[in-house]
Formats: sequence, structure tokens, C-alpha cells
Amino acid sequence: MPTYRHQSIDRGGAVAAGTVTAADRGAAMRILQSQGMVPMVLEASEADAVAPSARTAGARAAGTKPEGVDLGAMLRGISGRREGRPSLKRVELANMVRELATAIEAGLPLLNALKTARRQAAGKAQPVILDFVIERVEAGRPLHEAMEEYGPPFDEMIVGMVRAADASGRMSEVMHQLADLLDRSVELRREVVGATLYPIIVAVMIMVSIVVAVTFLLPKLMAPILAQPGVSIPFPTKVLLGFADFMQAWWWLVIGGGLAAFVGARRWMAVRENRRKVDRLLLKAPILGPLLRDVAVARFTRTLGTLVSAGLPILSALRIVRDTLGNLVLMEAIDGVQEKVTTGQSLADPLERCGFFPPLLVQIVNIGEKSGRLEPMLMHAATAFDRQVNSSLKIFSQLLPPVLLVFMAAIAAFVLSGILLPLLEMQKALGGG
Repeated sequence: MPTYRHQSIDRGGAVAAGTVTAADRGAAMRILQSQGMVPMVLEASEADAVAPSARTAGARAAGTKPEGVDLGAMLRGISGRREGRPSLKRVELANMVRELATAIEAGLPLLNALKTARRQAAGKAQPVILDFVIERVEAGRPLHEAMEEYGPPFDEMIVGMVRAADASGRMSEVMHQLADLLDRSVELRREVVGATLYPIIVAVMIMVSIVVAVTFLLPKLMAPILAQPGVSIPFPTKVLLGFADFMQAWWWLVIGGGLAAFVGARRWMAVRENRRKVDRLLLKAPILGPLLRDVAVARFTRTLGTLVSAGLPILSALRIVRDTLGNLVLMEAIDGVQEKVTTGQSLADPLERCGFFPPLLVQIVNIGEKSGRLEPMLMHAATAFDRQVNSSLKIFSQLLPPVLLVFMAAIAAFVLSGILLPLLEMQKALGGG
């Protein structure tokens, strides 16, 4: 019987390593689970790994195709290139994961569930992805390894949860949790975009209208007025006419400068220290800062709760959650939390010390750790923070239009003064004449 090497988490949360002898990989996993172990790595020993190669050589000598060997797949695996592989949008990925979870929950084996999802696959990317995964699973690879080899859209969070599902034997339950997490991330992104898109579009349209009016209409309107003798040009009108002359003469420089500024800003933001400064300023912004913090806390809580409930160790879950926050300051704060937890401290204390997470979350984590019910407490907290995000989005969407209105009104007043003041000057000149 083959021997398998494993690295597992025991009942006390410690990492244990060793070997187990079993008929196949599934039997080895069941043996470890019966001993209270949660396998994180389970692979055949070197002696048993040689056997397939020997069988392959014997088949080649006999002039037959080795069973389970796909030369095209081997070449693709050796090349390791992923550039030409299609990806999926988050909502499409969530639907695919949910279909797999439903099929597995109905009692289908994993391979049959993948083939069922393949028959129902729509679009161009999903059939390619499922064909790749099915090919690897048929060759004996675990699902998480097939996903990791394919690359995007399967990120570290998805691969980690599927690995934990495979190790714990709760594939359908964890896949449903993953689909819920992906759905919620899509909903959260749509809510944020929906709250900011309309005011931004209105502001851009108003700015474009003002630029066009000042550049092309104002000079023609002011020409007969300024031609009158004795009419002095007010300061706002000088500014507007100067802006119009500059735009007419140097419009190409404005466009080129805008593109250069965009590229330069991206390169500037690529520097870690610069991005840290910008992210810190965003968190301190009067209206945007609280919204960004609420969104990050809600994402952190739900993702961490989902990963921990799926069976991932808390350190692995923190590492994965860190990369989902999108703010370097918060990511570095999680690095500090992870370092403290590694030394044996509880999760609640470093969360409180970093200062970026609300007291409610700290209290919930503290209670969950002491009661041994951290996973359900985190999921309850995530629901509460989702409501807080919805409230913050409503406040943001209500405050942003008045702020933009005041800003646009100030610009419009300046433009209007540049038009009306010459008219008043002309009226004075005519009355004096």
C-alpha cells in the first residue's frame, strides 16, 4: 500500500507532520480525520511517486498510451504560461462555484459535478476553465491544485478555501460559503459604485460644459462688449479670456499633459511609501474616510469568518484577508496583527491596538475567542457591519451631491461674474457718455 506524507492541524491547533499508509489518497485523508487531524498537505511519498513513472515507461515500451497521461497537458504544465488563459468576472465565478456546490450537495462526486457544470457552462471562458480543471482532476489532482495551477480568476482566497474544504470533507458547505462571499463582494462593489457614479458623472458633465462654454462661446460673446471704448476688463473676465486663449492655442498640450500626469501618477503610486501616504489621507478624508473604513471592516469580518469556518487556521486566514482590503495602511495593520498572533497573543488585543477597527469588532472577537465560538460571532458581526456599510453609503450618497453642487455653483458664479461685470462696465460707459 502506498505511503503518504502529511502536514496537519491537530485538535489543539498545532501543526503535526508524519506519514500514513492507505490504499489511496482519500483513504489516507479519512484516516487522519478519524484521528482528529485536519490535513493541509497530503502527498505521496517519493518511493510511491516513482511508481507512476515506471508504469509510464513500461507502457511506452509496449507501444501503448499510458493511462491518465495527456502529453498536451504535460507540455502546458511544463511551460507554466498563463497569459492566454481566459478569466471570469466575479459574479460569473460566484455562479459557477454555487452550481458546483449545489451539484455536490445533491450527492454527485466531484468529477461528475464538474462535468455537470461544464455541460451548463455559458460564454467563452467558463468552458475553457472547467475543461482545464476536469482534466487535472481526472488525472488525480485535488481541485484546489487544479485551480491554483490555472491561476486567475482563482486567487489565494478561493484556493485556500477549496483546500480546506477538501481536507475537512465539507466540500458542498464550504463551496456554498465561498459563493456567498463572492456574491457579497460583488454586491458591495456595486453599492459603492452606485453611490458614487451618478454624482461623478454629473460633475464631469458640468465641468465639460463650462470648459466648452468658456473656451468657445465666451470670447464671441465678449468681443462686441470689449470693443466699446471706455470699458475696462474686470479681473474674472481676464481670467476667463486668458483660459479661453490658452485652451484654443494649447489644447494638445492639455491633453498630452493630462495623459502624462495620469501615467506619472500611476508610477508614483507604485512606490510603496507614496501609496501609504495616499491611503492614509483617504482614511482621514471627512466624507470618504469613514465609508472606506466601514467597507474594509465589513470585508475583513466576513472574509475572516468565512475562512475560519471553512477550517483554515487563523494565521492563514489573516494572510489571505490582508490582500482583500485594498488599502496599504490597513494591510500593514493586519501584518502587525498577524505577527502578534504568531507570538501567541489573542486576536482581539492587536486588533484593538492598531486603532483602525471599531470597538464592536474587538469586543465580538474577544467574546468569540473566550467562548470558542469565533466563527459564528464573526459572521454575525459581518451582518451588522454590512448594515453599517449600507448606512454609510446612504450618508455618502446624500452628502456628495450637495458638496459637488456648492463646488459647481462657485465655478458657475465666477463664470457668470466674468460675463456680467463687462456688461455693467459697458452700461456705465454708455451712461457716462
